[in-house]
Amino acid sequence: MNEALKRLSGEGVSIWLDDISRDRLRTGNLEALVKDKNVVGVTSNPTIFAKALSKGDAYDDQVRDLAVRGVDVEEAVRAITTYDIRWGCDVLRPVYDRTDGLDGRVSIEVDPRLAHEAERTTAEARALWWMVDRPNLFIKIPATQKGLPSIAQAIAEGISVNVTLIFSLERYGKVIDAYFEGLEQARENGLDLSKISSVASFFVSRVDTEIDKRLDKIGSDEAKALRSKAGLANARLAYKLYEEKFASDRWKALKDAGARPQRPLWASTGVKDPDLSPTLYVDGLVAPGTVNTMPEATLDAEAEQGDPSGDTVRPNYADAQAHMDALKKAGVDYDDVVKVLEEEGVQKFEASWTELIASVQGELEKKGQGAVA
Repeated sequence: MNEALKRLSGEGVSIWLDDISRDRLRTGNLEALVKDKNVVGVTSNPTIFAKALSKGDAYDDQVRDLAVRGVDVEEAVRAITTYDIRWGCDVLRPVYDRTDGLDGRVSIEVDPRLAHEAERTTAEARALWWMVDRPNLFIKIPATQKGLPSIAQAIAEGISVNVTLIFSLERYGKVIDAYFEGLEQARENGLDLSKISSVASFFVSRVDTEIDKRLDKIGSDEAKALRSKAGLANARLAYKLYEEKFASDRWKALKDAGARPQRPLWASTGVKDPDLSPTLYVDGLVAPGTVNTMPEATLDAEAEQGDPSGDTVRPNYADAQAHMDALKKAGVDYDDVVKVLEEEGVQKFEASWTELIASVQGELEKKGQGAVA
């Protein structure tokens, strides 16, 4: 096993791969990453699936069968994506068993077009949970204001949730509260709380991208000196909030009833600025009980040049707060930043979902014509 990745895992960081594809599954690549690079989980999103469908012939046979059956495009997309997720869950099942359900998780996202519709999001979460039918599944629900009730309801029904698209500290606090609320209802419903799991995906690099753009517009030397540090500072303060929330009496009562903590997950950890170290959002966010989901390029960079050397989060709380204060003083509106990022995040996933539907529709039509011929 790679030494840097082994050290990272030893610091309490679970290494997850932010990618899945039929080709990766059928070639045994995912199994190899589990063995050689200590990958213990997988996340997916609409962009990842749209990219996977656009390459190679791995999906041809299934698409042909769906076309022959006359399946509509929405059902076809679900059949295709849940097939990959189910397979991924089976590959990761030994990890799930070995870690007593902590890791070995694979995530699938609800239709992002439902991000602001609580009832429909909950209904889709139920449907995906039923379709994949694996205990090591996570259903990804976005942390929009309308998504919060869906998160609580899914947890209350025993559905494990990966809460995604978290950018602000204020919203993260509400996500944790929704988790607590769901667990409390699950306890009332007589469910085994130890079987329910959750992670909260706090996005990192996109924060720097948006704030750096604003700092460049301000243009002063003081503003430029603040570039590319907000992503880490924001995430570190999120971990501080996590520690505070999970030290509360409310959590202690749930823990005593068998509940598992909702782990912070660092998402969007591939650097967007080529001038930055490719391992910035990995080595800079080492803390116990966390998950870092990485694109393969970031995973490879960490394996080759990573230097995870102890906790890089908790010793930096004061510096993180000082940096956020300096940004405010420089004229960066944090509340507007996170609002823009959430709106853009939903829009990007909606665009990828639309692209995925169009791609599948085209393939269904092509394969259907071929079948008739």
